[in-house]
Amino acid sequence: MQKITTFLWFDDRAEEAAAFYTSLFPDSRITRTTRYGEAGPGVAGTVMTVDFELAGRPYAALNGGPVFTFTEAVSLQVECADQREVDGLWAALTADGGTPGPCGWLKDRFGLSWQITPRVLLDLIGGEDRAKADRVTAAMLTMQKLDIQSLLDAAGG
Repeated sequence: MQKITTFLWFDDRAEEAAAFYTSLFPDSRITRTTRYGEAGPGVAGTVMTVDFELAGRPYAALNGGPVFTFTEAVSLQVECADQREVDGLWAALTADGGTPGPCGWLKDRFGLSWQITPRVLLDLIGGEDRAKADRVTAAMLTMQKLDIQSLLDAAGG
C-alpha cells in the first residue's frame, strides 16, 4: 500500500521544527532522525532528515540548506474545535518570530504557513444559505486570528 508523506525542506532547523510541532498536537511524535555521512552533502554527523507524526499523520523534514524556502502556496490547515484551541495554536505558532496573516493564516518562526481554522467556519461557509456564507466570509476577511463569536454574529445577520 502506498503512503503519502508531506515533505518539508528547511535550511538547517528541521530537528527544532519537528520537536516544536510535535509538542503542539496530541498523537504526535518524532519517529526517526537520520544524519549526514561522510558523502555529504551536509556536514557529517548533522541532522539530515527527521520523520515525525502530527496528529497521527506522517511528515518528513530535511535540512537541505538555503536553496528553497517556504511560500504561502502550501500551508498546513488545523481544524480547531473551539476558540481556546484557536487562541492557543495561534499564540504558539506566532511566538518567537512567527507572523500573523489575514483570514486565520500565519507563518511560524520557520517560515511555514498555517491556517488556524475553527471547524464552525467551515460549516458556516459551506452551508446552503449563500447569504449567510457571504456574511461570514466578509467578516473573516477583516480578521487575522479568527474569532468564532464574530463569525457566528455575522452568520446571524
